[in-house]
Amino acid sequence: MPIAESLRVQVRNTYKQHLKAAGFTLIELLVVIAIIGLLASVVLLSLNSARAKSRDAKRLADAKLMASSMELYFNDSGTYPAQTIDLVPNYLGTWPIYPSPSADGSCGAGLIYQFSGTPTATSYALTFCLGAQTGGYGPGQHTVSQYGIE
Repeated sequence: MPIAESLRVQVRNTYKQHLKAAGFTLIELLVVIAIIGLLASVVLLSLNSARAKSRDAKRLADAKLMASSMELYFNDSGTYPAQTIDLVPNYLGTWPIYPSPSADGSCGAGLIYQFSGTPTATSYALTFCLGAQTGGYGPGQHTVSQYGIE
């Protein structure tokens, strides 16, 4: 066999080996896709948990904001407002909107920030719900009044 022919065969064999080493097998590709899918599902689960925590943080912040506006109104007029509309726009820019979805953890669906009865000249009580432990408050119904959050 001439030298040129043997070099050509050797180059062809080396090229074929290079092609085999350069690619991925189907099994390797499937394993990588499965790992990426698993990581994506873990990220989505933690994202949902973070969203629930942010809804609870908003509920608690809104309750504190409404309590502060009631106290500011009381400091100016000596009584609590007869209707919550009296707080807008001087003490509260807009009435806070309950975060959606309202059903979280121990909270049922369809909840809103609501006063228990009508505020009187000397008291008020606003109920709200937390889906999980937030800011030192346990899950479930809570009431904010002139005495604080219970």
